[in-house]
Amino acid sequence: MTVPSKPDVPAPTPAVTPLHARVSRAALEHNLSRLREQSPSGRVIAVVKANAYGHGMLEAARTFAQAGAWRIGVATVEEALELRGAGLDAPLMAWLYGPGAELKDAVAQDIELGVSTGHALEQVRLAARATGRQARVHLKLDTGLGRNGFVLTEAVPAARVIVEAPELALTGVFSHLANADWPDDEANDAQEDLFREVLAQIRELPGAQDAVAHLANSPAALTRPSAAFDAIRPGLSLYGLSPLEGRSAQDLGLRPALELHSAVVNLKRVPAGHGASYGLSYRAPEETTFALVPGGYGDGILRTASGQAEVSIGGRRHPVAGRIAMDQFVVDVGDAPVRLGEPVTLIGAEEGDPGADDWARWAGTINYEVVTQLAARLRREWT
Repeated sequence: MTVPSKPDVPAPTPAVTPLHARVSRAALEHNLSRLREQSPSGRVIAVVKANAYGHGMLEAARTFAQAGAWRIGVATVEEALELRGAGLDAPLMAWLYGPGAELKDAVAQDIELGVSTGHALEQVRLAARATGRQARVHLKLDTGLGRNGFVLTEAVPAARVIVEAPELALTGVFSHLANADWPDDEANDAQEDLFREVLAQIRELPGAQDAVAHLANSPAALTRPSAAFDAIRPGLSLYGLSPLEGRSAQDLGLRPALELHSAVVNLKRVPAGHGASYGLSYRAPEETTFALVPGGYGDGILRTASGQAEVSIGGRRHPVAGRIAMDQFVVDVGDAPVRLGEPVTLIGAEEGDPGADDWARWAGTINYEVVTQLAARLRREWT
């Protein structure tokens, strides 16, 4: 009887590291220091909303607090309570909640609250009375953005209610610029002038003189010294990304904090005309090698970058072939000597690596969205 020959068994490959992000604490600390230079008082409200712009809210908040941020800022009360529940004891403020929101836990846990409507003011008063604690509030003014905030004719009366209520303390007065991304837009001057005018009226009230005024977000903090007031409230720039079109992070003295890496998990040689991914929108122009890479829109990699995006493998850029799927994508590596298990850089720190700005251009969006869309399931390694 003929015994079949033993099939060839490929040599074992090293274990690969699937899609993961690396976040640098040193970069966050550097960026906070850089932003503090833009605040005459040195006060920075470090914004960690939306999972710290995709970087990881708790670790980012801890890093900024330990590095000297005056306040940690989040959008929602739920985010603030999550941070408190995880043990963050730094001064903390939140500004988004709806009518009927339960605020007693926030007041009881010393979370400062933005107040932007009459019903919000009453909600905070009731929560303070119920807990027996004084609630610290930041009065929000609508100086032109048209979202939340007291219209200017109602701002001073609202401030008067706060300073006259023993259960409330006026900790801050703030607003938000609509066109700060375009520093020379005259709308910025108009909003800044209105804010300064109403702030002066509020500070004539007994008990309001020490309220901290904050207006400047990242672009305003970096370009409009007159908007710094008593504190600045940056978000994106703390993570080392530029909020200004035509000016790079390096130009602004910032260090990107996040890298995004994966690995090649399959390689196959395909003939000319072979398709890649759903819809077969990409077909190999000639005989080539397809590399399969874990990571997709389920992880926050923007599907709209399909057909444009590139990744770095072995120090060379290669195109993403076809559509980015939920969990994986294909890369056309041509005849490059790519190995199974070789690292793949989607967002990197080395010269020539793709960055968040590249992904924004490929996807037709802004760098804010590129990082903020990174999913909770994505593993983040802090270094």
